Amino acid sequence: MSANLMAYPEQRHPYARTPIHPSEGTTVLYDGRRLNVDNLAVADSGQLWIDPAELNRILGFELKPEGACRDNQCIPLPAEIWAGQDGEGPFNLSAFADLIEQPYLHDAQHNVWSFGEIPAIRQDRLLNARVPDLTLTDRAGNTFNLADLKGKKALIVTWSSW
Repeated sequence: MSANLMAYPEQRHPYARTPIHPSEGTTVLYDGRRLNVDNLAVADSGQLWIDPAELNRILGFELKPEGACRDNQCIPLPAEIWAGQDGEGPFNLSAFADLIEQPYLHDAQHNVWSFGEIPAIRQDRLLNARVPDLTLTDRAGNTFNLADLKGKKALIVTWSSW
């Protein structure tokens, strides 16, 4: 039986093992969330097939005529993503993850799928990251605002005793 681990401390009791999902169905872990896709998912030979309507709830992508879209990014979908013809039928979520180079793990014994961060979204966050304006103290004890370093490279070293 799968047990909740330290990754989700709010979902576990310190003295009891609890199942990570109901005995039937499929559990998908993504972005700190645990989603049950009950009878909509079929795990077959390492592939996860879901109802296409679940794609938005699981990974945040919306299906449009141009492909799977999230924010301002759209990914064209090849025919092998679908079980049926013309974008009909179950959607192969694991093949979609391969397409967008998203890492994932599958625990076949417990039917749990864990999806990692999507590289294109991570890259977008890094490129558009904004540091809040902080007042810091340098090694000589002088205070300065981080905004004063705008346009310059800065190395900020933090440390904690705990």
